[in-house]
Amino acid sequence: MSLRIRAQRLIAWSALAAAAALSLTGCGAITSGAPGAGGDGEFHLADYIQKRIDDGETLRIKLSYHDPSLAFATPIKAGMQKAGTELGVDVQLIGPTGGDAAKQVSELQTLIQQKSVDGLAVSSASSDALKPVIAQAYDAGIPIISFNTDNPDSKQMAFVGQDLTASGQSEAEKLVETVGKDTAGKVVVFSLDTGAGWSHDRFSGFQKGIEGSKLTVVGPVNVGNEPNAAYNTVESTMAGQSDVVAVAGLDCCSTTAAAKWIDQSGNAGKIAMGGFDLLSATVEYIQKGVVSFTISQNPTEQGYQAVKVLADFLKNGTAIAGVDTGAQFIAKDNLSEATVED
Repeated sequence: MSLRIRAQRLIAWSALAAAAALSLTGCGAITSGAPGAGGDGEFHLADYIQKRIDDGETLRIKLSYHDPSLAFATPIKAGMQKAGTELGVDVQLIGPTGGDAAKQVSELQTLIQQKSVDGLAVSSASSDALKPVIAQAYDAGIPIISFNTDNPDSKQMAFVGQDLTASGQSEAEKLVETVGKDTAGKVVVFSLDTGAGWSHDRFSGFQKGIEGSKLTVVGPVNVGNEPNAAYNTVESTMAGQSDVVAVAGLDCCSTTAAAKWIDQSGNAGKIAMGGFDLLSATVEYIQKGVVSFTISQNPTEQGYQAVKVLADFLKNGTAIAGVDTGAQFIAKDNLSEATVED
């Protein structure tokens, strides 16, 4: 079995070397079935993982999500579990409640030290904080990718998820279209975690999308992930603003908090609202005309593809490559065709 798997990998990498090189983010070439982690700029699969493959043991793939308590984690877990069942691997969603980067790093370091994982996918609470532990996993010979939130300057081997910068730009452009390109006023932007890499990327895209319009950006305003506190932050922020013609949420939970304020303040139809993700609450706000549109990033597919990329590499020697799970605008006219994400 060992010789067969090694042969499969050699064939796969010979055929796909050029494509793999394009998909990697500065972490060198990849080889597998080799002992240990080398210092030659190449990835070498850890001995213990190769032995588990050779012995036919069930492979252990873990997805570390920056805050599993978020509603968005539910469809990610569903996709992960579907892939685990289909591909015959043991899967688990882990991560720190509340988005604590230090706790996420500590949890990942424990997995690496205890050799209790064969493949890792990471959605970072903080890109800067996670870079060292991503490198630790890579250097220890553990295949590691990012999903949902990208870490382009790390040793990740690929990224599975939505192009965050492009999605933020699309949100802004759609808001400009919604209010009218000649409309002047403020657009207030909210995020559940303005310090997170994903939020920064999405907001930078948003700023680019606003360029050339007559809208002035306020924010991003940090609301946190506790619903009542998030709503109170939105309410106090909006109380201090005038000439607001649009509001934007950069994620699932700031979207619902801002939409709740628009609804309860009687501004539905007066202030345009764009957001992200499709929680059941967001569906209701779209139906009521409170939210003009939202952007789905297909979290179920993110969970599924994160597992598949790693499992295909470990079991079949398939080259690790990124997967763009895309962006879909959802409004009242196509709401019936969309999948709720909680």
